[in-house]
Amino acid sequence: MNHINKEKSRLLIFTSEMLNSIIPVIKSKYFYFGILAVIAGAGLNFASETYLHNYMSEGKTLPMLSDLVLDNLPYYNVSLIYDISCLIPILLVLIYLVQKKDYNRIPMFLLLTGIFYIVRGVFIVLTPFGNPPMFNGSDPLFNGFSMFELGVYPSGHAGNVFLMFLLVRDKGYKWLIFICLVVVIASLFLARGHYSIDILSGLFFSYAIKAFGEKHFAMFDLGNIKEPSSFLFKSPDEKNRTIPD
Repeated sequence: MNHINKEKSRLLIFTSEMLNSIIPVIKSKYFYFGILAVIAGAGLNFASETYLHNYMSEGKTLPMLSDLVLDNLPYYNVSLIYDISCLIPILLVLIYLVQKKDYNRIPMFLLLTGIFYIVRGVFIVLTPFGNPPMFNGSDPLFNGFSMFELGVYPSGHAGNVFLMFLLVRDKGYKWLIFICLVVVIASLFLARGHYSIDILSGLFFSYAIKAFGEKHFAMFDLGNIKEPSSFLFKSPDEKNRTIPD
């Protein structure tokens, strides 16, 4: 009985500490800017894919490209693997944020993810390639996530997973997400989900967006925001100190 009470007490303490840490994040305007960025990115991708669908409905075609890697690999219908392997890092990031109490960086995660998909939504229309030859579509389990499977450049699967890899700071989580990234890339090649240029560009886009975001949107990492209370009464060294993660 004492053991059960201790466990309940620990759970209550953990929940209380988590809420005390998350509430300031939810109250921050940057949290909602991040959410808006994700919504805008998802909406733009849907709009771009719809545009490409209507474009093809008019009898026009999107070019299929030759690819040095795909042309020398066997085909396997493993689309379910890359879809699942793309979702696992999202779950890992959620666990990471809770376990490491890295709540201050939630707005940054949201913002950079939104920016990535906004950029992707623009580029899949600017460079409207057709799907690689032999691409058979997503597994039926994931068909409902996208009405039209069009627009390949850059790869959202590879780019999003690599962005999660770049953003987490714990080595253990980095390794787990890196393994997912390798599985995603390998299965995308085998299932003809993307051209080589899509996958590589997804990685480069993610790296550039992460570097750009940390340089120009550092305020979305709430740990970088100085505490307003009693700021005038702090020493110069304390004024330069930021709130710890």
